[in-house]
Amino acid sequence: MLFPLGDGFEYSFLNNVKQEGYILKVDISKSGSIKKSSDGQVYVRRGAQNLPYTDEKDVKRLERNKGITSFEIETINADIDTITNSLSVYEFMYEVIPHSEPESWLRKQQLIRNNKPVVAGIILYSDEPQSILAKRCGLKVYRYKTSDDEGTRAALDFDPISIDGNAYIQIQNALQKTVNVIQSVRVSTAAGLEYVTYPETALHEIITNAVLHRDYSISDDIHIRIFDNRVEVISPGTLPAHITTENILSERFARNGIIVRLINKFPNPPNKDVGEGLNTAFTAMREMKLKPPLILQEGNYVKVSLKHEKLATPQELILDFLKSNYSINNKIAREICYIGSENQMKRVLQLMVKKNLIELIPGTTRYNAAYRMPQSTNNNLSVLPLFGS
Repeated sequence: MLFPLGDGFEYSFLNNVKQEGYILKVDISKSGSIKKSSDGQVYVRRGAQNLPYTDEKDVKRLERNKGITSFEIETINADIDTITNSLSVYEFMYEVIPHSEPESWLRKQQLIRNNKPVVAGIILYSDEPQSILAKRCGLKVYRYKTSDDEGTRAALDFDPISIDGNAYIQIQNALQKTVNVIQSVRVSTAAGLEYVTYPETALHEIITNAVLHRDYSISDDIHIRIFDNRVEVISPGTLPAHITTENILSERFARNGIIVRLINKFPNPPNKDVGEGLNTAFTAMREMKLKPPLILQEGNYVKVSLKHEKLATPQELILDFLKSNYSINNKIAREICYIGSENQMKRVLQLMVKKNLIELIPGTTRYNAAYRMPQSTNNNLSVLPLFGS
């Protein structure tokens, strides 16, 4: 075999009629596993360098980041009674599957292996996971009385509040505590001191997302930081597998698939298990006329920020659109302004015409009305075609 490299590779020869010889082109598909080079080493591309991963812990971390393995299935050196004889599991069994025994059901769900509980079992059904997985499943809520980029000890309003318990309880209590703290926040505005509000749905979805998708192998807590002008939820672990900050709303991948699946069986589950969470948060912020959540990957953490910043008005959005486009119609205006009603959008456009912010393009009717910048201030655009046609 000429190229004995296995699957995931495509070869083709390229040539140019004006030059002699051929170029071998090799297309390498993205793999679902860690590949070693011919020298037996694992290399990671960083900038212009190929860095060797010689430490087995680094390779293990790479496998988890790529979603090949998950810490949630690893066994923990604890007695199985911590999940088979806990108040948490009894309440769950009573509400969800009252005719089954905890231990037999937990074994069927692969939450007990080699007579030891796995991480997912501890996270979901132990009464105190934090005492077993120290510093790996905690959550802290705290408030900084500042709008600065970083909080300081001097700006800390109170000692950080630890939220413990299994994941189901932790999500509920973290949301309630966060809402309570936010309700006490007042900021100075032109109208005086005003209370800050965020959509509770957005807070719920982002806190749920952090608890369910964090990397439980990392020894750190989830941090909910409440500033004067924003709320930040910082979750340990990078975005898994192929998920990026650009495609996170359209792609799905669960780092902790067992936790995500089983918490959905709890009464009134915090997740719907259809990948809707962050999209719901974005919609909730938009409906409150606030800017969308900001998702960043910083080092080994994912940070989601809810900023208390108002969206631009429909008029501002339309004028901004017309800075780089010749014309706009009702349909496009509704899309960029997130306004569902055609009549509501029509009233906005008519008011802008009345204020001489835009003008109706001659030759268009109420059935195909299109608008542009007033030509007295935008003559250089007068020769451009309608909608680029």
